[in-house]
Amino acid sequence: MLKNFWYACEFSSAITSKPKQIKLLNQEFVLYRNSQGQIIAFKDRCPHRGAALSQGWSDRDCIRCPYHGWKFQADGACIEIPSNEDGELIPHKARLDAYPAQEKYGFVWLFWGDLPESECRPLPSFPEINKSTYRLVQTELTSTAHYTRLLENHIDAIHPAFVHPTAFGSGLADNPRFSKFDLQMQDWGATASFYNKKYLPKGFLWTYISKLIPSEIKITIAFHLPNIVCVDIDEGKLVVYLIPVPHDDNTATTKSILCRQFLTSAWADGIFRKLVLKAHQEDGQIVESQHPKVMPHDLEEEVHVSSDALSIAYRELLKKAIDMGWGIERKSRDAFNFAVRSPNWEKSKLSEVQK
Repeated sequence: MLKNFWYACEFSSAITSKPKQIKLLNQEFVLYRNSQGQIIAFKDRCPHRGAALSQGWSDRDCIRCPYHGWKFQADGACIEIPSNEDGELIPHKARLDAYPAQEKYGFVWLFWGDLPESECRPLPSFPEINKSTYRLVQTELTSTAHYTRLLENHIDAIHPAFVHPTAFGSGLADNPRFSKFDLQMQDWGATASFYNKKYLPKGFLWTYISKLIPSEIKITIAFHLPNIVCVDIDEGKLVVYLIPVPHDDNTATTKSILCRQFLTSAWADGIFRKLVLKAHQEDGQIVESQHPKVMPHDLEEEVHVSSDALSIAYRELLKKAIDMGWGIERKSRDAFNFAVRSPNWEKSKLSEVQK
């Protein structure tokens, strides 16, 4: 797991004025919307007696602890303790760890780490999400697997021929060989393009769809650290964003948005949703069987061939981030309490937060 990145952690539609717990990076956060629709994010723990704030409620843009009713405003400061006598001061340490959150492209993004705002990488672009020519379908499935293995699975171009032979891999089952990848590296990601047979399931509906698609399809797979994958089939006709959200060392949920430019009527949503969930389930069975559970970033620990080019790029960039000190050691979750973020994020200092 890595710090100092924006993590897509939940669908935007899942966050309302009712506090919701988000499990991410071996920690629990609580997110809710204020009256302006903005997302507020705190560590999901009251500093008084450690109760989960996600069991509380929002109160005039603030959040109430369910245990003793303490009220915290958007910057994390406690502004009311119901049991206090009139004039009694609120303790200085009665405040919450607040984290920067934003929403874009149908997802909520949470930053966790100790970089100043000016040094944070911008979010990757998901242009299809906001185009009216696309019909969108959301899916999610939780796996007992580490998110690095799931992400590597999503960028693996060979496995569909064997893991999904009756679905996405039907066009590859007879001939899984690939021509050389056109691999392009970015600062914290990479893109690979190649051509292959029709990447469509079998069946009457897909036989009809196949008439709209050329015999050879350009497939582009891209990833962006820490947990973003994009699969583009036939130059934008079908685009799938895959986000393995790392809950802890053993569990992750793949949240996906499928964007299509054909069969854009609502009646087809169920077909595509079923197709994606079937693929996730088939992938999960394989990924959950892998050992070691955490994907090795040392290239010497597993065997590689030329078709693993994108996976190798992912491991190299993961190692780069770890070598920069951005890796998170797997200890108790309480050991990972980094800087509180506030509206004056740029001025926040880790030492000041931990006082």
